[in-house]
Amino acid sequence: MEQDIRLTEISLPSVNDIHDEALINEFVAGIGKNVLIMTPSFPFVFIGRIVEVVGDAVVVDVKVTTIGELENRLWYIHAHQIEVFYIEQKGMPRIPELRDDI
Repeated sequence: MEQDIRLTEISLPSVNDIHDEALINEFVAGIGKNVLIMTPSFPFVFIGRIVEVVGDAVVVDVKVTTIGELENRLWYIHAHQIEVFYIEQKGMPRIPELRDDI
């Protein structure tokens, strides 16, 4: 006689889910602060102020990027496209001003 044994299913978040949530939480905590973001695709670098987080997109008021025509506007950057980022914190190094008129 076969017994039908069913174990209670436990659903745990994946490592990727935990990573994504932690990343989004960092950007939510950084709203209003300056940020430098690097992505693997064009335009590669964004420097500006974090305006808000919408779902898994970070909204940045971009002041500097690799193409001048793409500056001074809001960019929605998907969290999965962020390879490297630095959010300015009190007592930590500031993001340098990058200007070509020096």
